[in-house]
Amino acid sequence: MKTLYETRATAKAGRQGQVSTDDGLLDVALAYPKAMGGSGLATNPEQLFAAGYAACFSNAVLHVAKIGKVDITEAPVSAVVGIGANDAGGFALAVALEVSLDLPQEAAEALVRHAHQVCPYSNATRNNIDVKLSVNGVALG
Repeated sequence: MKTLYETRATAKAGRQGQVSTDDGLLDVALAYPKAMGGSGLATNPEQLFAAGYAACFSNAVLHVAKIGKVDITEAPVSAVVGIGANDAGGFALAVALEVSLDLPQEAAEALVRHAHQVCPYSNATRNNIDVKLSVNGVALG
């Protein structure tokens, strides 16, 4: 792989600390969410992952739309990230990507399926965590 961009983020004390990027553009406190017994007074890794995946997948949809000459200017994506215990005694993530596109349903589904093959987050998680896709409220199988 030819690297186009690289960044570094450092966490100081896990889920109860601080995480920042080497350029200083991201510098946030972390806390366990209330649902996991924490204060919920700061962000958590699942929120950061959801934000990154949503932004990346939205851009992937716009990218494949541009290549396919589909005229859209935005591609709203909500990423719902869940964490839970796995069968090996550790933890696992699950993701639901909810995409809204102002297109006929068939065209919207085709774009999302193509974007799922292009998006680096999708490629990183494929066959590793459960990722469900929906477009305009319709689940893709």
